[in-house]
This record gives sequence, C-alpha cells and structure tokens, in this order.
Amino acid sequence: MTDVKMIQKDVRSVVDQLIEEKAITGGLFVIGCSTSEIAGERIGTSGSEAIAEVVFSELKRLEDQAGVKLVFQCCEHLNRSLVVERSVLDQQRLVEVAAVPVAKAGGSMASFAYKHMHDPVLVESIEAHGGLDIGDTMIGMHLKRVAVPLRIPQKSIGHAHITAAKTRPPLIGGARAMYVTQPEEGSCDH
Repeated sequence: MTDVKMIQKDVRSVVDQLIEEKAITGGLFVIGCSTSEIAGERIGTSGSEAIAEVVFSELKRLEDQAGVKLVFQCCEHLNRSLVVERSVLDQQRLVEVAAVPVAKAGGSMASFAYKHMHDPVLVESIEAHGGLDIGDTMIGMHLKRVAVPLRIPQKSIGHAHITAAKTRPPLIGGARAMYVTQPEEGSCDH
C-alpha cells in the first residue's frame, strides 16, 4: 500500500528546498514524473492518479512562489511531449501536437496535469530554465543549455530518485573573456 501522506511530505520538502535555494525564479520549469517509481514499482507499470494529484498540488506552490510556469513531460509513448498552458504555447511560439495524454499513453502525471490545468495543450518540445526529474524520466532533452545540478538535501520522493536542475547561458571566450555571471566554484566548466 502506498503512503500518500508520506509522498506529500516528500514533495512538500522538495518544493520548500527549491524555493529556499532561490535558484529558480521565473521561466519554464519541466517536471518529469513516474508515479510508478514513487510507489516503488518499475517506471510505466503502476501509474497512480492519487500520487499524481499529491505531486501536482504541491508543485503548484512552486509555480505560485517561484514564479515559474510548470510544464509536465509525457512518457515515451507520446515521444516525451509536454503539457503546457496554451498561453505558454503562444508566448514561446511552441509547436502543438495532436494528442491528449492518458495514463497508459502519456503517463498518470501528465494525464492528471492535462485534466487540471486551465487551458492545456501538448507541445513537441521546449527549452526550460529548470526542471525536476522524479524517477529518472530523462528531462534533459527539454532543458536549455547549460544545465547545472541543484544540490538539494532531499534525494527522493517516495521510492523515486530525484534530480533537480537550473540552466545558465553558456560561457564562451576563454581567459580574456568577461562574463555576466561566473560559474559556481567546483563546477566542471573550464
């Protein structure tokens, strides 16, 4: 039996840590989420709308408090297309795709988001400013260059491994170049 209250506590902790980090302020924030992995099962085998509801409701706080626009990645059966608000599609000039995510084709999280967003559409791809990968769903293809890991203390939601990232502009030039921002100490940028 899945402990939904514990999952909610985990998601709340992750959201609190992302807000406290202040590394994500505005822009698109992609969520890849396997509710099966959260429940301790293999990705794509045990989707749960109850888990999706808890994740969605807690992530809305991130949207409200960090000013990001949440974007939900579908599973590979819909080629990892993304659920966004129509306003995001229009503002970003994204390419709409003709599909509606359902639990078995898109995933429980994307399906739940599609049903509960104001005016949802599916888009082919985005270049997000940050993201949260819950259950190793591979959101990297939807992040802007250059992705930088966010080292938050929370490492899992339920049984699912999590990874968070922000992005920054590429640093180009070399030793004589002047940059708007410097890489964080310990980063692998040269």
